[in-house]
Amino acid sequence: MFAAAHYAALAVFVFGCWGFGRALLARLAPPPRRDAWLEAAMAAALGVGLFICAFQLLAIFGAFKPGATVALIAAGVLAAALQLRPWWREVRALRADGAAAASWTRAERIAAIALALVALPALVAPLAPPAAFDELMYHLPYARQVAQQGSLGIHEWLRYPWFPYNYNLLYAAALQVGDDVLPHFLNALAGALSAVMVYRLGIQHANRLTACIGAAIWIGIGDYSNALIDMGVALFVLGACVALWWWRESEPLQGGTRWLGLAAFCLGVAAGSKYQALTFLPLVALFVVWHERRPKAWALALLCFLIPCVYWYARNAVMTGDPFNPIGARVFGFTDWIPADYVQQVADVRDHAARPNALIWAVFLAPFSLLWKRSAALRAAGWFCFYSVAVWLLTSRYPRYLTASFPLLALMAAIGWQVLFGWIAAGLRRAFGAKGGPVETAPAAAATAPAGRLGLAGDWIVVLLLAALAAVSLGQTAGKVAMISPTPETREAFLRQHVPGYAAMDYLRQHANGRVYQIALNEAIYYGPNPIWGDTLGPWRYRDFLLLLPGDMARKLAGMGFTAIVMPASMVPTLATRPGFDEHFALLYEKDGGRVYRILSTAP
Repeated sequence: MFAAAHYAALAVFVFGCWGFGRALLARLAPPPRRDAWLEAAMAAALGVGLFICAFQLLAIFGAFKPGATVALIAAGVLAAALQLRPWWREVRALRADGAAAASWTRAERIAAIALALVALPALVAPLAPPAAFDELMYHLPYARQVAQQGSLGIHEWLRYPWFPYNYNLLYAAALQVGDDVLPHFLNALAGALSAVMVYRLGIQHANRLTACIGAAIWIGIGDYSNALIDMGVALFVLGACVALWWWRESEPLQGGTRWLGLAAFCLGVAAGSKYQALTFLPLVALFVVWHERRPKAWALALLCFLIPCVYWYARNAVMTGDPFNPIGARVFGFTDWIPADYVQQVADVRDHAARPNALIWAVFLAPFSLLWKRSAALRAAGWFCFYSVAVWLLTSRYPRYLTASFPLLALMAAIGWQVLFGWIAAGLRRAFGAKGGPVETAPAAAATAPAGRLGLAGDWIVVLLLAALAAVSLGQTAGKVAMISPTPETREAFLRQHVPGYAAMDYLRQHANGRVYQIALNEAIYYGPNPIWGDTLGPWRYRDFLLLLPGDMARKLAGMGFTAIVMPASMVPTLATRPGFDEHFALLYEKDGGRVYRILSTAP
């Protein structure tokens, strides 16, 4: 029942998103190349963006309350119900007008099985309680604060109080009408809609095999067990790319410019969710100016881009002088951060630099495929991928910052893997003396594979690979199922095991009187009192307090209204053993490696 209730809530929201998105898309000229399911996924994504804009507008005016949230979702469901029958008639008409689908080849069936196996753990992963670093540090704390207050604000106790928080508004709405597992489903929704788009783009511009492999890669490298916003950004970046190509294939006099507006809107939602989305603007601007220079078209695109994101950047510019606060500090000046914070943040990103998932490395082989030469859309997607990787290499080299490009990277990597295995198959045929022409993709290799021992060996390799994938999938699914916590008791046990300092934070949430300063537990603040202060960066940075003598630290904290501090046991040798600490701090609670100290009233 726990899983069914959450999936039912997600289905209602998706239905409402599709209703709003479909109502708007129906007013635009149809895409030049029709695909009912790609259009349905785009409609749902557009609906998500419209909900975000509606929530943002309500929150700006302090009206983001549970009643308004429920009313908006109900309106979306009603819009969907009114359009369901006409849409289904359109789907049937498109199916009747299209060519009969070819039967599935052996390679395609194998790829479809692999896709299903990869998707299985992703279906279970969102059901776990929140336990991931950044979702507990600021994504969910921000969403909870907005949900409780019903308005937007600057919460300086968070690490990034000035960030754009578009996608987090969905999490705030989820917390208003449900529990804190629902935000995981909204994160997973972005991944699922992106997977549908990748699959349909593969069908439309390549073949079923490419579609299955591309969707499997994207699902396999996605993270569905948290409430981060990277997959949400990826959804809208991908949606912008789809709309841009629809615009490119459309005639301007037949409504093509409207697709440009839709692409700009999607980019605006992404840019209003995470600063990294801004890195795509130079490439998109170059692509657009190459084909369109009319001021009217550019004005429409600029307006559509600004609607979802201008609030965040204008607010920051007016209040701090830095529209990109805090990352623009070196140009616009520092506000909450100091130069040392900036240096520390950059160093932290560099410390986490690593290679992205190996499944996407084959993207560099895509230009060797005949599909690359035949499809202008795939070439455009390929250049987008190469640009994204180049920018990523020159900036962060932090794998998560490449997530926004992963859907198209997965699609192009699927083509690259076919090239690689085609080369391997050709080499084996030459080695075993088989005849055959040049190989371009794995399907061609499969079609000409020699019989006998080589063919039998290939069959066994496929069986073993699928068996290994099934074992991994079932093992991961079992692990995800074990994390599901449908009762308060199982949730408590899970959080005590997976969230360091949870017990101490939970104690303070229930018993704290006055402000609490946390030390080295900033990745667990969601489970503490709301709000809670203390971080490595910003105005409540640790070094401004912890480097003081115990008496001075106690007096400074008490003077700011703090009544308690909380820390992990690992910090005890550094802080609690210093001379004079016991004279100013008294142990109040200790459990599971977390300690709570009361600041003694004699401190001032």
